[in-house]
Amino acid sequence: MFPSTPAESTRQRLTRLARAPSSSSSMKEAADARHHRASAYVRHPIWKPPTGPPPYKPRVSPKAEVFRRCPACGRLRRPSLLATAAPCPPPLISLSIPSPAMLKSPFFLLSLAGLWSYAQAVTVYGQQGMTIPAGGSSTTDAAAAATSAASTSWITNLAAYNNVTLTPPALPSPMPSTNFPITVLSNANSVNGLSVPQKANFLGFSIEMSFIQVPFLNLLATIADRAGSVVVRVGGNTQETATLVDSLPNNTMIAKDKEDATNPTDTPILDFTSEMLYLLANVSALVNAKWYLGIPFNDTTNLRLQIAEAAETILGDNVLAFQLGNEPDLYADHNHRPVGYNQTDYFNEFGVVVQAIQNDANIKSRGNLVAPSLQGTWSMDSVYATGFLTTYGDSISIVSVEHYPDNNCAAAFPDAGFGDPVNPQDVFANYLNHGSGQNLVSPYLSAIPAAQAAGKQFMMFETNTASCGGFPGVSDSFGSALWGVDYGLQMAYGNFTGALLHVGGQDVSYNPFTPPPTNLSSVNGWTIGPTFYSSLVIAEALGKTNTSRVLDLFSNSASPYTPGYAIYENDAIARLVLINFMSEQDGQGAYTTTISVGGGDTGEANGTPAQVKVKYLLAPTVAEKNNITWANQTFGGRFEADGRLSGTEVIETVNCDTNANTCLITVPAPGVALVYLSSDSQAAVDPTASATFATTAVTKTANTVTIDASVLATSNGQSGSGRTLSSTSKGSSGAGRTVAPGLTLLAMVITGASVLAAAAWR
Repeated sequence: MFPSTPAESTRQRLTRLARAPSSSSSMKEAADARHHRASAYVRHPIWKPPTGPPPYKPRVSPKAEVFRRCPACGRLRRPSLLATAAPCPPPLISLSIPSPAMLKSPFFLLSLAGLWSYAQAVTVYGQQGMTIPAGGSSTTDAAAAATSAASTSWITNLAAYNNVTLTPPALPSPMPSTNFPITVLSNANSVNGLSVPQKANFLGFSIEMSFIQVPFLNLLATIADRAGSVVVRVGGNTQETATLVDSLPNNTMIAKDKEDATNPTDTPILDFTSEMLYLLANVSALVNAKWYLGIPFNDTTNLRLQIAEAAETILGDNVLAFQLGNEPDLYADHNHRPVGYNQTDYFNEFGVVVQAIQNDANIKSRGNLVAPSLQGTWSMDSVYATGFLTTYGDSISIVSVEHYPDNNCAAAFPDAGFGDPVNPQDVFANYLNHGSGQNLVSPYLSAIPAAQAAGKQFMMFETNTASCGGFPGVSDSFGSALWGVDYGLQMAYGNFTGALLHVGGQDVSYNPFTPPPTNLSSVNGWTIGPTFYSSLVIAEALGKTNTSRVLDLFSNSASPYTPGYAIYENDAIARLVLINFMSEQDGQGAYTTTISVGGGDTGEANGTPAQVKVKYLLAPTVAEKNNITWANQTFGGRFEADGRLSGTEVIETVNCDTNANTCLITVPAPGVALVYLSSDSQAAVDPTASATFATTAVTKTANTVTIDASVLATSNGQSGSGRTLSSTSKGSSGAGRTVAPGLTLLAMVITGASVLAAAAWR
């Protein structure tokens, strides 16, 4: 047991540490607990809140009290459905919590793999319409350890593990210059066009309520190491139909009831208990994760504010804000509101919830709402025109939008009227140029100043390569990693204050990370997508000081294939990010740029250092799906990752000519170079010793979590009879949409976690 003050309960200690600022004393206490070892491993059971009334007063959903067992299928169902002899639905997806007698109180309060019991199972179905595109090839690029899994046909039919490998686009004609200068000023006060100060955790993740394993903790720790913290949004379509209840049958923590999912999104009704919020607090205590949660907005006549009431008590400062409404400009198209629902209707409904929050004595914090989260059918200016910012300015902290550059809806939903499926090969080149990020950001540039003037952040609250699951061969290629770096930095340059990459299930190809499917979880690891590498690069490029300001250099005569960014930190030039979207062909494609700091006719003295350090994000081609490295380290190929980088970190040293005030930096084709212009600028972002997480000795020798295969199947992607939907809202891309798919990922259950006794150096 970890030592604790006798007068302080475990719950009090968890709440205190979760709510406390990251002071040296609280961090030391957390570190002491983390490194305490009773033996080779320390097991941590899930925290169970004590019996009796909680400090908040949740309004119990009637659904939690009226379940009856169906004599035909044994399912717990509503009496009204039993009375009408409605057909038995697919099984209720639920995850069970150990009984209080099984629970103890060490600090981290995480579950053991052997303590879980699961009630039901559901089949995972593959995404429709995925084909090998013309001009590409079908290959199996997974490493030898995953060869048998990768060659299994039902696995490769899942979009997350597809074998689609595209052909890299030809080199542009005419070719951009492959030798060009870049001159930057050393003093930020002399530079026009710099962004607002940005945080290293600029790029976070957006996850629906479904499932998490130990590698997820390692992934969060990898980002938090570099950024100081990591931000995660738990919500999306699921938040609109979610209800916090006092309890669920059989001590389950989350229940997804698909029999009520009659709307076009097929998003299940979701009930959850406060256990989920305690679990998020446990994660925050381990890896300094911060959370965005959602307040249901599907029925403003019967408000459900329990999640805000409980989250403030349980998560404290670890909950950053509450999203109110998810893509309201799609409500009418999705039959969530009457035809003709408009900006004024939304303005009025938003006011109903704002007033209810102000009248709720159990919600202490004010001014932390995220809205309006438009997908693009309405313009932000049209919402501003209702008086939204001026009327609700005291209630909002973040002005939000959600957007995807394209969609794969015709392939995912072949009979839904979206026309012919898109050939991924035909759109691959669209992601491999600087114009992609610029075109995504430009529609919002006129709306950002109004948010800034009102003192609000402006965030891209959900995005990725393409809605409706992404494009196989594009969304999971190295090209998407380059796109993610450029798009992320372009948003930062445009004064967005953050962005969240959406995470789907097994039936999407754009995931930054994906758990292994079904029974392969006992022998295979996770699959890390290329865009997760984007988040590492951006975290290190921006640094932990939260003072970094970004400048688009429009380098190489503004060539779309060789963009570059300058990062100023504490008002001084600190780092450069240089991108090469081209793939080497016949020895051509790489470029060398001559860097100069100050000097010449800049009005500044020569400032080029004697040497610089360079980290490279590399892969053989833009079409590569597995062999990706960041400073020579990798998460591995399909089914290989435990959430930690492996390999020896390699940081190149480049000697410069201080007399000529020049430094030659080569960027391979394809690749990204992060150039540190001083030793301090590198030290400020280098990851330090950090806790990593592994499975306990009770699991199998493969060092992975072992759980019921059917439970893992229900945790990601599509599930249940006739369930054909695969990702987030179809309407989230630029083109007009009519329907949105629903549930994809994340029921926040961490299984089999134990902390390694000593921190691992990366």
